Amino acid sequence: MTSASKRSVPTLFSEKTDIYSHQVRIVLAEKGVAYEIENIAPNTISEDLMEVNPRGTIPTLVDRDLVLSNARIIMEYLDERFPHPPLMPVYPVLRAQCRLNMHRIQNDWYSLIDLVDRDPTTEEAKKALKQLKEEVLSLGPVFAETTYFLSEEFSLVDCYIAPLLWRMHNLGVEFTGAGSKAVKAYMIRVFKRDSFVQSVGGSAPKNLMDDKD
Repeated sequence: MTSASKRSVPTLFSEKTDIYSHQVRIVLAEKGVAYEIENIAPNTISEDLMEVNPRGTIPTLVDRDLVLSNARIIMEYLDERFPHPPLMPVYPVLRAQCRLNMHRIQNDWYSLIDLVDRDPTTEEAKKALKQLKEEVLSLGPVFAETTYFLSEEFSLVDCYIAPLLWRMHNLGVEFTGAGSKAVKAYMIRVFKRDSFVQSVGGSAPKNLMDDKD
């Protein structure tokens, strides 16, 4: 049994700017779960992490003898392990729709941001970021329909979208033109949410709506 697995509360191995670690931190904050966090410096692997996960990937969650190292699996596990507040709908059809939305966001949007994060200075990365911005803006009407993404309740889908928009914000992306007002209003709502503020270890950015639409 590893030293991490002996701990009475879950341990999250996380990297502060890693978008997948960010997803999990939001879920943990939403649930109000007491947990320990071990921040891993970029491009390094700690001995403690290697002890529980020889692949050294992040995020990695250790909950007693259970070790999970995939962000989506971790998030769904936490939602079932700590059922209140629920971050997935009760009804099977709606749950399936949430999973489908997460799958689409992963395939369509995260594939682009992963490319950007490898090296934001390349032409390929710049094109990917431009495409991502355009695709987000094209869903302006969807962002405008409900308080959160396709729902009046904050869900795991928002735990996918919020870190993505935060990363784009930190990369200097400014949403302007058609669809931008709804996207920025959504960003303000989620970035001001307590769980999000906790997940970034600080305060939400101000004046998102000051840019010209």
